[in-house]
Amino acid sequence: MSDTRSEARPKVGCAIIGSGNIGTDLMIKILRYSTALDVKMLIGIDPNSDGLARAHSLGVETTSAGVDGLLADHSKLAEIEIIFDATSASAHRRHAALLQEQGKQVIDLTPAAIGPYVVPSVNLHEHQSAANVNMITCGGQATIPIVYAVSRIARVQYAEMVSSISSKSAGQGTRQNIDEFTQTTARGLETVGGAEIGKAIIILNPADPPLIMRNTVYAFFEGDDESAVKKSINSIVADVQRYVPGYRLKAEPLFESFLQKPLTHPDFGPLQGTKVTVLLEVEGAAHYLPKYAGNLDIMTAAARRVGELCAETHLAKRGIHV
Repeated sequence: MSDTRSEARPKVGCAIIGSGNIGTDLMIKILRYSTALDVKMLIGIDPNSDGLARAHSLGVETTSAGVDGLLADHSKLAEIEIIFDATSASAHRRHAALLQEQGKQVIDLTPAAIGPYVVPSVNLHEHQSAANVNMITCGGQATIPIVYAVSRIARVQYAEMVSSISSKSAGQGTRQNIDEFTQTTARGLETVGGAEIGKAIIILNPADPPLIMRNTVYAFFEGDDESAVKKSINSIVADVQRYVPGYRLKAEPLFESFLQKPLTHPDFGPLQGTKVTVLLEVEGAAHYLPKYAGNLDIMTAAARRVGELCAETHLAKRGIHV
């Protein structure tokens, strides 16, 4: 692995809270690819975790005392400007309050949704100076770009996403956050994706061997400009692939007209226009996680992309451009 921290270029110090699968994979991505971030510490609560052992082997300082261990290390804390939180929604609420007191910028990989929602392919440049930004959920990162692609062409009355992920890729944090996952993702379909009404469903697939992340997106939009919607979807997929290479369409978008006879949704009433169905899959890059864990990989890839921009903003304030 190439450790970019050794290169003679200015970087912004960062820390990662959470030494599980997501935090460890994010650490490796930053070490391998980042031009603006320098990982100063990986923070966990289990001294025997593989993540902390991996960090130690890569020369990254660690603590198993949680965020309190970082806060107690004043010299290390002074070196850190950006902190990624890869724990749980409930834990993040405590972390956010403590880190705000220290003036640290936080990138939240949990569904806590304290700060504004960010999807790199949609609104990357809108919140790079926010004190706390939220990466929504893996399903949100995968499907909100598609809904946004439709909504920038026509009014989206209703959008629904179904994410199927391998049960083996769903750790304790994911399982604890199921309710927050569906609520936060649905709000993201609306506030970032542009749908008037959003709904989110997650499925933990027990298949063995494990299957990669698959997503189905339904969007009902006004009118029937299928060509423009298809072009917009293909364009946004290419944008996501720039930071998540394993993100791809399983088939061409499918269109069904309800212009003459509206479709009655059991929860939201009549929907008139055109329904587009988009089938996606996300294969992981296998940096630390297996390839089937695309649901985790898209979160860490998106968080790294956001972290890079935030770091560049910090550097630009010092007159340094990377």
